[in-house]
Amino acid sequence: MTEIRHEPVAPTRIQWLAPGAAIDAHRHDDHQIVYAGRGVLAVTTSAGSWIAPGTRAIWVPAGTVHAHQAHGELELRLVGLPASDNPLGLDQPTVLEVGPLLRELILAYTQTADTQTVDPPTPDDGSPERARLRAVLLDQLRASPQQPLHLPTPTAPLLRAVCEILSADPADDRTLAALGRQVGASDRTLSRLFKADLGMTFPQWRTQLRLYRALVLLAEDTPVTAVAHQCGWSSASAFIDVFRRTFGHTPGAHQRHA
Repeated sequence: MTEIRHEPVAPTRIQWLAPGAAIDAHRHDDHQIVYAGRGVLAVTTSAGSWIAPGTRAIWVPAGTVHAHQAHGELELRLVGLPASDNPLGLDQPTVLEVGPLLRELILAYTQTADTQTVDPPTPDDGSPERARLRAVLLDQLRASPQQPLHLPTPTAPLLRAVCEILSADPADDRTLAALGRQVGASDRTLSRLFKADLGMTFPQWRTQLRLYRALVLLAEDTPVTAVAHQCGWSSASAFIDVFRRTFGHTPGAHQRHA
C-alpha cells in the first residue's frame, strides 16, 4: 500500500509544472487554496476530480488527501491557511469563482510569499501589510460563488462500468438505456445509481465529463472545433454556448488568456 505523504504546513508559494506533470497524493494539516495563474489544474481525491481554469480556484480542506495534475504549462499559485481559517465553512474540495479582485489578491499574496526566505513560506509572516492582504483575501473568498465543476468517482460497479466507457470516449452519445444494455443494467437502475452514488443525473454527469475533457484539450491548444467534436457536442456553436454559460467566456477567449 502506497504511503500518503504528510506535509503538516500547506505552503504559500508559486510553483511551475510542465504539461502533464503531477504532484502525487499528499495531505496537509492546513487548508489550501489552489489556483492556476496559467494553464488548467485538476485536483483529485478518492471522491473524484475538480478542475479549474484561470477563472476558478479549488478549495482543499485540511486533512484531505489530494493530488495535482497539470494540463498545459501550469503556473500553480498555492495559498495555505490555518485550519482555524475556513471562511466558507467547507469540509470538502470545492471549485470557487475567481473574480478580478480575488485573482489579483491571490497573485499578490503568493508573489509576496515567493520572495520570502522562509522555507516553506508560511501563510502569515506576521507583518501588518501581509495581515491586511490576507484579511481582504479571506473577505473575497467568503463572497466567492461555488461552482459545480466536480467529476465524482462512482463506487457502484455497474455505474463505474458506464462511467469508464464514457471517460474513454466522451463523444459516445448513446442513451443510458443503450449503455445499460452493454453493462447489463436497466436505464432505471442506472439513473437511480447516478443520483444516489454521484448526486447528479446522467446528463449532468456527462456534461461535467465533457467540460472536464474540453478544458484539458483546450490547454493542449486543440482547435475549438476539434474539441467540440472529440467531446461529443453536435456542433462547435453548441459547445461554445455551453462553455460560455459555464465559465462566462468563450473557449477561444479561454485559450487566448491561458
